[in-house]
Amino acid sequence: MSLLDIVKYPDDFLLKPTKPVENIDGEFQQFINDMAETMYSASGIGLAAIQVGKSNSFIVYDIQQQDDVRNLQVLVNPRIIEMEGQIISESEGCLSVLDYRSDVKRAERVLVEGYDREGKPKRIEADGLLAILLQHEIDHLEGRLFIDRISLLKRELYKKRLQKKLKSS
Repeated sequence: MSLLDIVKYPDDFLLKPTKPVENIDGEFQQFINDMAETMYSASGIGLAAIQVGKSNSFIVYDIQQQDDVRNLQVLVNPRIIEMEGQIISESEGCLSVLDYRSDVKRAERVLVEGYDREGKPKRIEADGLLAILLQHEIDHLEGRLFIDRISLLKRELYKKRLQKKLKSS
C-alpha cells in the first residue's frame, strides 16, 4: 500500500465533476486500499477519489475514528436519492481545504444509492454524522467543496487568508 497525495484547494481539479466507475478490478481494489490508508494517515473520516487525483465517482469513509476498530466503507457511483430536513453541520472541515472549518447547512437525513467495492448494489439511509459525511463526499464527486456552501463573505475571507499564506510560503 502507498499513501496518495491529497489535492488541495485552490487546485481547479477539485472543481471538476467525476465520471462513473465502469470497471471494478484488482487495480481498482488496490486504489481503494491506498485511499483508505491515505484517509487514516491524514486523520480523516472520508475521502473522495477526486481528492487524490482520480476523476472517478467513488468514496471511502469510516466514521469510527479509532485505530483499533476500523470499519472501512466504500461507495461506488453514489447518488443522493432523497434528502429530508435541515441541520447545521458544525465546524465542518476537509482534507483538501487546509486550516479552515465552518458551519454548513446540510440535509438532516439522506437516502443514498450506489455500489460496494465488489459492485453489489448498496442503499444507505443515514442521519447525523453519516448523512453529513455522505453529502460532503458526494459534493466532491460533483465538483463542489464545502466552502461553496458557506456565505460569500466567509468564503472570500478564507480565500484572501489562503492567498496570503501561499504567497508567504
